[in-house]
Amino acid sequence: MLYGAPMDTRSRVEQDAQFTRMSRTKTVTRREVPTLSGSLVSFYKGTVQRTQKFAGIGQVWETLLPPDVNEHCCLETYRAGTLTVLVDSSPQLYRLKQLLLAGLQKQLLDLCRNQGLKKITLKPGRWYEGDNPTDRRITFGSK
Repeated sequence: MLYGAPMDTRSRVEQDAQFTRMSRTKTVTRREVPTLSGSLVSFYKGTVQRTQKFAGIGQVWETLLPPDVNEHCCLETYRAGTLTVLVDSSPQLYRLKQLLLAGLQKQLLDLCRNQGLKKITLKPGRWYEGDNPTDRRITFGSK
């Protein structure tokens, strides 16, 4: 067909229809991609804030607890306002329980109210291998 020559209406309609069919098949539909900001916000709320709260509680724990008792304890977890503490022997567990009942627990809960601390749970357990304090190897999280 020559340029500038008039097109009959039928060929123009067929060309438009063909163009419409081609455009439908060649069009790429974009999937909605989740944004990174939503993932970062949930990560921050789930991990970083909890770690900061846990660190604040750990600092208060170290300052209030006598050093000879503190070396037998390990702050294990902090979830939903409950701090779980591992204690390596029964005598130390009893001693720490008596300290908490004598008023240490009230002090800890008052000072860590901003971090959301509501309860302290003691649990017997070890986070290290070896009996000699100088030869201890930390195995926390491997079991």
